[in-house]
Amino acid sequence: MVFVVGVGLTKFSKPHARKWDYPDIGREAASNALNDAGIDYSQIDAAVVSHVYGESTSGQKALYELGLTGIPIFNTNNNCSSASCALMLSRLLVMSGEYSCVLALGFEKMDSGLTVKWDDRIHPSQRHFDRMEECGVPKGSVTPTLSHFTSEVMKIYAYSAREHEKRYGTTKEHSAKIAYKNHFHSQYNPNASLQKVLPMEAINAREIVYPLTLAMCALTADGGAAAVVCNKDFMIKHKLQNKAVEIIAQQMTTDLPSSFNTDVTNVGGLEMARQAANYCYEKSGYTARDVDVIELHDCFAPTELLLYEALGLCETGKAGELIDNAKWIENKQGGKLCQLGNKWVVNTDGGLESKGHPIGATGIAQCAEIVYQLRGEAGKRQVEGAQIGLQHNFGIGGAAVVTMYRRIGVRPSKL
Repeated sequence: MVFVVGVGLTKFSKPHARKWDYPDIGREAASNALNDAGIDYSQIDAAVVSHVYGESTSGQKALYELGLTGIPIFNTNNNCSSASCALMLSRLLVMSGEYSCVLALGFEKMDSGLTVKWDDRIHPSQRHFDRMEECGVPKGSVTPTLSHFTSEVMKIYAYSAREHEKRYGTTKEHSAKIAYKNHFHSQYNPNASLQKVLPMEAINAREIVYPLTLAMCALTADGGAAAVVCNKDFMIKHKLQNKAVEIIAQQMTTDLPSSFNTDVTNVGGLEMARQAANYCYEKSGYTARDVDVIELHDCFAPTELLLYEALGLCETGKAGELIDNAKWIENKQGGKLCQLGNKWVVNTDGGLESKGHPIGATGIAQCAEIVYQLRGEAGKRQVEGAQIGLQHNFGIGGAAVVTMYRRIGVRPSKL
């Protein structure tokens, strides 16, 4: 059994808006997680650090700010799923029995978008971009102001949405409703880069490439997140039961044959998400209907729409109906949340579209939100009675990570 007993975030902010460097970001996030757990850095046995843009061993430099303890520090880089990979590796280190308590840390100082640092070698996602052309996606940037990498990723999801529209009748309005929901939730998140409810007119304005508008896209941001992961003995010894949330299943899936021989949706990782989620459902003994709160990788609003189906919230082709039939519910703290299928609240923190997307930190920030929810500490964004949480994080190139969490004291599954 492995537990998250402490989580911490920095505020996510527009790149270069704060005069800080990655050691400052890492120190702040890690210190907040340690303070949340009520333990010292000297009690950490190992650390796994996620960052995408930066020099090798940046994790060491960031954690040296907390002390020189000589612990193993591992660095991971899997594009936008890097932080979930750091969390998964931290869990596996604890499960190995070699370490009792491991710190997962993610941080990023971003450019204006997704950028390429090396032009003298093949880009890891070039095969994905080539597959898009084979599927009929036009060459060229969607707008001259975007980097080639950002534009290509944007086209994956724009054309995935078009495929879904052609097959099942979904529309731009469905994506707009998702973006509205996420921006609405963000008003309750003090760490969100954008804490603002946007009217539908603003969400539908400024189209970049159909059906994507600016408000349907993840915000580039700087920021950090951290989680303290430990075994049961450490949790009991340090009396952390009131802080603990159990990780009950976790899986990463990399590219499958479907990524390169079907359609554009699978270039964007939909089948990978489905396979990872199904593994977690089988391993945990719970189903999608047992889940209460979900953090998923809404790099673009249509991506969230497609993930409703991949994660098993509805049948294929029914995602539009799911968001159409959503209802708004009030909680005891005075917040108002959008509920899907009379069951799920998705991206309570505003998602990548409002919270922001420092790609080395996003997965652990998702973990933190699930932990706050299952502890009942999410304030106006609290999902009443949340017991089971699900997290999905995706990195092009590729890696999809799905994680399931359970509040301490919740009935076990039927396994």
